[in-house]
Amino acid sequence: MLSRGAAKKVTIYVNEDTQRHLAPLYDAILSFLMSKGVAGATATRALAGFGVHGVMHTPKIEALSLHLPIRIEFVESAEKVEELLPTLYDLVSDGMIEVQDTTVVKIAAHGEKTDKQKAGKTESQPRHIRKAGRAKLMRIFLGEADRWNGEPLYDAIVKQLRMMEIAGATVYRGILGYGAKGHTHKQSFFHVVRDLPIMISVIDDEEKLNRAAEAVERMIQDGLIVFSDVDMIRLQHSIPEEATDARLPTV
Repeated sequence: MLSRGAAKKVTIYVNEDTQRHLAPLYDAILSFLMSKGVAGATATRALAGFGVHGVMHTPKIEALSLHLPIRIEFVESAEKVEELLPTLYDLVSDGMIEVQDTTVVKIAAHGEKTDKQKAGKTESQPRHIRKAGRAKLMRIFLGEADRWNGEPLYDAIVKQLRMMEIAGATVYRGILGYGAKGHTHKQSFFHVVRDLPIMISVIDDEEKLNRAAEAVERMIQDGLIVFSDVDMIRLQHSIPEEATDARLPTV
């Protein structure tokens, strides 16, 4: 199963009218990939193109309109790609196969059922899941007016933390404070300040927060990052499987 992290992206270029056992070659390639359990593959039809034969294929010329390029792409683990390449090499008698290193950042499948749900099991679940242990608390102090690539810095930091799969983050907006520069930041009825203090609080294991701190440090020009040891008790509500099924979209 494809997971987050290092992976390989395979791109296959063939012609639309190239046949394989009286069927389009791109169709045979997609069927092969599906039968081998590839996470997903996409075939796109180009508007125009030329290859080693030196002929421009374009829909403007009726005789060449059925000879347009087809591009097939899929992403899989290096081990899976190594397993598939010999057969793909044999299938593509007229075309090109390209393999690139890539990184999978996120995998999301909306409405996907668990193995237990697929098997029809209805075992009762606890009302919540309890996790406890030692953890790290990271607090990030910055100003509300700080920006990153045109958006509020605190918003950009939360997005970065979420992408790094940090367990959670909370943004606090202060009503009064001052920092290293000695300026007092406050808000009152007569005095509205756009640079009120902001604190982002994050709790996770030490290794993940160390990586997160490195990423956040590159984004902050004027701020403070503080670490503390904490004892964590996390209670996570467990949704009954019946309720999960009720929210799945019908097809």
